[in-house]
Amino acid sequence: MTRTPLDHVACSIARATDLFADAWTALIMRDVLLGITRFDDLAHDLGISRKVLAARLARLVEEGILTRERYQDRPPREHYRATAKGEELYPVLLALMAWGDRWCAGPEGPPARIRHLDCGHDTAPVTCCAQCGGPLTLANTTQLPGPGGRVGPGTRVLGPFLLERG
Repeated sequence: MTRTPLDHVACSIARATDLFADAWTALIMRDVLLGITRFDDLAHDLGISRKVLAARLARLVEEGILTRERYQDRPPREHYRATAKGEELYPVLLALMAWGDRWCAGPEGPPARIRHLDCGHDTAPVTCCAQCGGPLTLANTTQLPGPGGRVGPGTRVLGPFLLERG
């Protein structure tokens, strides 16, 4: 089945999920960010086919999210490192993990914990306002048109105004 690209949709969520069209991409990023950087190690850890892994890694490199670095000359071997753009996906993955811990974890509980090294405590990601520090929720936020907004498929924009939640 051919996927419809979403890069033309005036929505940052659509454009970002266009890159993360399947779970493999997020899991590859999780592994690379946690230090599993070699192709064979990624394939083994994820149980993913080499063809699918190669395709996802190539796309992540093409998008500037990962970089391929040589770590051995004979025989030539390379591993993958997150760029600054890739490292900024970590909070996104933490938020997805927190949601999964709340709604998808089995009766044993979450499969992993996050320890904040600065204070030494286990923690959970929190999305908060950059101005006042208060939590951001569906009930206390609204979206306004941005400079890149436009009317079109996949957007919630109607003319210069957004649809209000009712």
